[in-house]
Amino acid sequence: MAALANQLIPWQKKYGRHDLPWQNCRDPYAVWLSEIMLQQTQVATAIPYYQRFILQFTDIETLAQASVDDVLSCWSGLGYYSRARNLHRAANVILHEFDGSFPQTRELLQQLPGIGRSTAAAIMVFAYGQREAILDGNVKRVFARYFGIRQYPGETRTLKQLWRLAENSLPDSESADDIRTYTQALMDLGSIVCLRRKPLCQQCPLQQRCIAYGEGRVSQLPIPKPSKPLPEKETIFMIYRNDNKILLKKRPEKGVWGGLWCFPEHEIESRKNTIFSWMQPLKLPQLRHTFTHFKLSIYPCLQDVRVNNTVVSMDMVWVHPEEALRMAIPVPVKKLIQSHLMG
Repeated sequence: MAALANQLIPWQKKYGRHDLPWQNCRDPYAVWLSEIMLQQTQVATAIPYYQRFILQFTDIETLAQASVDDVLSCWSGLGYYSRARNLHRAANVILHEFDGSFPQTRELLQQLPGIGRSTAAAIMVFAYGQREAILDGNVKRVFARYFGIRQYPGETRTLKQLWRLAENSLPDSESADDIRTYTQALMDLGSIVCLRRKPLCQQCPLQQRCIAYGEGRVSQLPIPKPSKPLPEKETIFMIYRNDNKILLKKRPEKGVWGGLWCFPEHEIESRKNTIFSWMQPLKLPQLRHTFTHFKLSIYPCLQDVRVNNTVVSMDMVWVHPEEALRMAIPVPVKKLIQSHLMG
């Protein structure tokens, strides 16, 4: 197994990435933040969010003492918002249960919200130089092709097999620099060479030993998840506009867009006591938004109202569109504001 590491380490030093903003950093907070942001997010997309986030929340204490709204606002647009809420919760655990000191074992890290085995291992490698195996999505693809794994990687038995391969493929060297370089090499190979579609096999240092390449099965591996059509859902966004302010409602912490500010998806309760003067709503163009588990069709309706008192409730606010763009809002809300409510 050492052959894999022996090929990847010199390749990474020559061809890998060395100038990412979180590289060459041993601060576990910065490493942790980067690893969480890179979950289900490409590097190029994550970089500006990382730079903005770490400027606003410079350390664990700053993050823990911030409001969830401020954290979500800084995260707004990056998606998978449970990651941001888990960052905030984990920072509070570290501050209050670990006296502000970042845990230094993989087992302790895995007890924190939002940190699984592979993420914990990556933090241990890059922050502390510990000998740990990672197995994120990119690495699963590299291993599935290199070792010729002919089962779907998400199956329990196959996943256990991949973890064994990951552990057995660690470099023989006990050097912290070698384990860091090897781990970064796996990430780099999956991100810039062993691509999901149109992999650059001619640039791959593992080509000669890669079973998928040798058998002409690169396009077939890894075996995809058995396909199911995503369920279709529909909703109506009611955009209430009072002069130059719009009404936003905070969503429940759990569920889709948890804790974010959104347009109401139903009429305000107690309509008989409403302070609105109703007019015919204007139907705006439909929006489509795809989540991991379903597709959502959004039918926005713009309703101009006249409000005598802008105090609504704790979870509903009237704000200017410009102010709304600085709040923690989901992407479809941002698009609607920018397309129809500015100026």
